Amino acid sequence: MKVILLENVKRIGSIGEVIDVKRGYARNFLIANKKALYASKENIKEVERIKAELSKKDNEIKKEALSIADQINGKEYIVNKLSTENKELYGSVKPTEISKLIKDENKIDIKPAMIQPVEEIKAIGKFKVRISLHSEVDAEITINVLSTDTIQ
Repeated sequence: MKVILLENVKRIGSIGEVIDVKRGYARNFLIANKKALYASKENIKEVERIKAELSKKDNEIKKEALSIADQINGKEYIVNKLSTENKELYGSVKPTEISKLIKDENKIDIKPAMIQPVEEIKAIGKFKVRISLHSEVDAEITINVLSTDTIQ
């Protein structure tokens, strides 16, 4: 299905680009989240007309993402969890928990969907976590998992 992108989408395309994607992805994600329009002749003309406005809006979002990245990039956040004797956690550290940590410490609202742990956090130690703030802006933080209690 052909759609016109209304914003830059990572690994898909940039503003105003006409791309061919699967029908379900177009309907359920791109169009539902107002990231794209069906590629009809009228819509193509409309997007050409408002392309400058869309890219200006995207640049503002990118600037905001860059300022957030400056605030959190390279920071270390500490998580206390219950663990076993061999330093494994009961459960794991989820993106929602990381999002809440950042909000509590830095007063920055980051959606859990933006958080991509390099590996699943299921043990005690330090873990790198990438945060995708914009299609062109990423930040990397460290999650330091410490043990509150050990359970035999």
